[in-house]
Amino acid sequence: MEKKSVYLDSTIPSYYFDERESVLNFIDATRSWWDSERSKYRLYASEITLAEIQNGDYPNKKRVFDLMKGVNLLALNKTIEDVALVYGKEFVMPSRNKGDAYHLAMASYYKIDFLLTWNCEHLANANKSMHIAAVNMRLGLFVPAIVTPLQLISESPGGES
Repeated sequence: MEKKSVYLDSTIPSYYFDERESVLNFIDATRSWWDSERSKYRLYASEITLAEIQNGDYPNKKRVFDLMKGVNLLALNKTIEDVALVYGKEFVMPSRNKGDAYHLAMASYYKIDFLLTWNCEHLANANKSMHIAAVNMRLGLFVPAIVTPLQLISESPGGES
């Protein structure tokens, strides 16, 4: 069986090295997923992901970049740029921060199974999922599952189902 694919936005590698107590649960879940689950997936990111990491203002930036070594990079193209613009015009994603629209457009265009993020305001948001699906279907695009690391952690062996 072929491994499923995961697109990483910048929150995932950034949270791996985060030290803020306010997001400790996110940090723990990110590290748990990265250390024990990521090998079960084909990992992808984009130049957008790397640019957000580069432009971010936080400690451990070099370690975050090092974590991304070996992650496949997807190429940006005119179709993806056009889709990202549609997401803004259709109020799927905020027009002020185009990164979220680009992450969704990349995962949709390349038919990535999961878009992995901690951005629960604009991406991993149940209230947005039907809107995203409707716009993608109208555009003839794949609809990736937009999830957090907590949703991609396997059940432990012998656990109850």
